[in-house]
Amino acid sequence: MRLGALLDTPELGLTLLTGAEALEREFGRVFQATLQDPTRYLSGGEIVLCGLRWLPGPTEAEEFVGVLAAAGVVALGAGTAEVGGPVPEHLVESCRRVGLPLFEVPLSVSFATVTERVILGLAAERSAPAHDSHRRLVAAVTSGEGLPALVVAGAAELGVDCWVLSATGRLIAGTGALPGSARRAALARRFLRAERLPLTVPGDDGPVTLLAAASRSGHRVASWFLVADGDLGRWAPARRELALELAPLIGLERSRVDEAKRIENRVAEPLLRLALSDDASAAELSSRLAAAEFPAHAPVVTLSASVTGGGPGLTQVLVEELLAAVPGPTLVATVDGETFGLFPASGRVAESLRESVRALEPALGSARLAVGLSRAPDAAGLRAGLQEARHARTLAALSPGRASVLAGDEVASHLLLLAAVPDDLRRSFGEKVLGPVLAYDAAHGSELLGTLKAFLEHSGSWTQTSSALHLHVNTLRYRISRISELTGRDLGRFADRVDLYLAGCFTQDWGWS
Repeated sequence: MRLGALLDTPELGLTLLTGAEALEREFGRVFQATLQDPTRYLSGGEIVLCGLRWLPGPTEAEEFVGVLAAAGVVALGAGTAEVGGPVPEHLVESCRRVGLPLFEVPLSVSFATVTERVILGLAAERSAPAHDSHRRLVAAVTSGEGLPALVVAGAAELGVDCWVLSATGRLIAGTGALPGSARRAALARRFLRAERLPLTVPGDDGPVTLLAAASRSGHRVASWFLVADGDLGRWAPARRELALELAPLIGLERSRVDEAKRIENRVAEPLLRLALSDDASAAELSSRLAAAEFPAHAPVVTLSASVTGGGPGLTQVLVEELLAAVPGPTLVATVDGETFGLFPASGRVAESLRESVRALEPALGSARLAVGLSRAPDAAGLRAGLQEARHARTLAALSPGRASVLAGDEVASHLLLLAAVPDDLRRSFGEKVLGPVLAYDAAHGSELLGTLKAFLEHSGSWTQTSSALHLHVNTLRYRISRISELTGRDLGRFADRVDLYLAGCFTQDWGWS
């Protein structure tokens, strides 16, 4: 499709800001970017659409535009809905310098609308022999019957079974014999680790081909993908082209699902902000939960999540994907930089979420995902549940690995209380109380800290501690006496034991368990 043809589409109202000499350039795909460097998902010949919230200044714009130009992008479309103003001149200048056409998407037009127009335009330009197949796929998209109808139509045109899966292995739509959970999980792992797509994956029942279908946030962990039964590389060109067209059409349906979820989630932020405040009444919270179709007087699971090292908005996208398989209504919102979720309590929630998080972990890269859960018995307990989920998430973030899920009822109540203490205060207290013991162990190769931990765990019992450590009681007494000298605490006093226990919880060497 020609760039000029897209810009001339009246209902889109696109405004060219630079690159009038490049109107004859052709493109074959549209990509929505929310990463500073999306080149992993680009193959050249695309139109890239992006918002401007995460391109705040000339340096970021210059770097981003340079990456797109080097990747062979045909043009950049800038949306201003998130910044409430015109496209900044520094972005225009950056595009002009590298010869990358830049156009503005008006506030009244969503990226999904632009994407839909591109897909339909590309379909209309297909060659005559495949015209009927393309027309039927487009008709399935415009029928309003949703993703299942599109997948059925695509499978019929290709003559093979097709499935749409999420990056967690969740089955979203499909035809024929549906793959089991183990097979779906294996395909999701291959999709997440694939260097390039499409990818043909062998199997006991023959090969299948994985094609990228739709991504939110530009990150593969938030993607859906198409699985087509067979080896795409061995298909005739027209059939292969049809499969490559089906994938972005699925992406269009994904954008519609996301838009519906965004509308549904409009009540989430004010509800969560109210629940976190000090003056929320149980009656008002009950009313708002009922309006969101939560069962009356039923327990509510509260969730807090954080992603460190990921792109903007990735935490909320991941939480929405993780909760997509939860039966019943779900609400997700980010309040003052923290992402929370609410959903009716049912089944083994924590274990189900752990399985989904484990599936995503290989694709997180350097990012870390921490999820905390709690359960509010009713609307009146919502604030306490959110606070406990927040503290459980703080503990989860201290766990090893790149992703972890921790429920409040899985840890001791005092640890949840300690999680509310700021990091710098925890470190300061731990170093002040136990710093001399740590330094002594490091200098002498001794085991005073381990001895202290065992002594406290056995409630100060000399007999039980010496037995557990396989020490003579006199050796144990010497070590405890040395700890008292170094810390200035008397382990015969309850208050001093509490100080030492808390300091142990606050040190990395002791840990939180």
